[in-house]
Amino acid sequence: MKYQRQYLSSNLSRRSLLRYGAGGVAALSASSLFPRLARAAGGDIAFWGTGTLDIGDLWAQAATDAGLNVTFTDNGNDPGPIVARLVAGNANAIYDVSGLQGGAEKELAAQGAIVPWDTSKIANWGKVWQWAKDIPFLTYEGQTVGIPCVVNADSIIYRKDKLGTVDSYGVIFDPKMKGRVAMEDAWINSAIFTAMYLKNSENAPINEPGNLTEDELGLVMEFLMKHKRDGQFRTFWNGWEQGVQLVADEEVDAMTGWEPIVLEGQKRGLDVAYAAPVEGYEGWGNNLLLHKGAVDRGLGDVAHEFANWIYGGFYGAHLSQTRGYVVPCDANVEYATANPGDIDPAAVEATVNHVRDKFAGKVYWQNTRPDNFQLYEEWWQKLRNA
Repeated sequence: MKYQRQYLSSNLSRRSLLRYGAGGVAALSASSLFPRLARAAGGDIAFWGTGTLDIGDLWAQAATDAGLNVTFTDNGNDPGPIVARLVAGNANAIYDVSGLQGGAEKELAAQGAIVPWDTSKIANWGKVWQWAKDIPFLTYEGQTVGIPCVVNADSIIYRKDKLGTVDSYGVIFDPKMKGRVAMEDAWINSAIFTAMYLKNSENAPINEPGNLTEDELGLVMEFLMKHKRDGQFRTFWNGWEQGVQLVADEEVDAMTGWEPIVLEGQKRGLDVAYAAPVEGYEGWGNNLLLHKGAVDRGLGDVAHEFANWIYGGFYGAHLSQTRGYVVPCDANVEYATANPGDIDPAAVEATVNHVRDKFAGKVYWQNTRPDNFQLYEEWWQKLRNA
């Protein structure tokens, strides 16, 4: 059966993550679990990022290429606790740079938790795609407070062998799919997916799905709560491990989620695919932030060297194959082409083109700090308790 867009009846009239190395084997270094509170200036860099940015043992290449000893720690990707720890907690004393979904940069910069980058100190900056440099949230008061580390655009994971081709978020809300679908337990993804569906397929009065007004948010959340009460969702999943398990255990036939889950499912021999919805993708950028604490410790130049290495090609080429994410610059394909013994150039180029093609279509940007983010939090708690 080919599952296409449906205009469904309604009450109307989108990473803690078990980190994987290049071979797909779980890897968690002791040094990332126990970061040092006090470190001398030099080649050490403590990277506090979304789990899917980790490349495990491959961080050793940064030492070979640039004399950088990278310690990676998963920050959980929940913007609230991350902002709190950077502004009022100990994160600025422990970590030098962050990798965080876009939206919180203005708040962090205004409170002095992060400081601007000097892109003239990043030799590979010229290789970064201009549209990525123009991503919302990267500037504050005319200065660059975030630089794009990786980009992708999210949608729907689905069982192709059971559903044929899925091209609409309507599959998530279709009563015929009751109990066989799931969404992530995170408003930063699930609220925008729902808003995109309602705006484009139910003609709901929504302007910007990534930054909902109070009335728009109420409409979206009431829609989700009704479907939850009706038993539509198998679960609201939380974290990479559960997301992968839902697919691997064949508990659901469709779920909104991250593209790396599709790749992991395919590695396990499952016929899963990622949808190209008619309503559009949820675009996001995971941006690199420079901590004030790092500059205070004399590590500002080291942080810029690290950013330059990120854009050097090795990191982006390998991340594209383990995650399906893209460092938005030309160096990924350049590196793979020059090093075919290390990585398949055709595979890297295919992933880069796949991600870039998504952004050529309809995309709504994820915003981890919309104007009414506190109201989002309140509504999401109501949904959990519904």
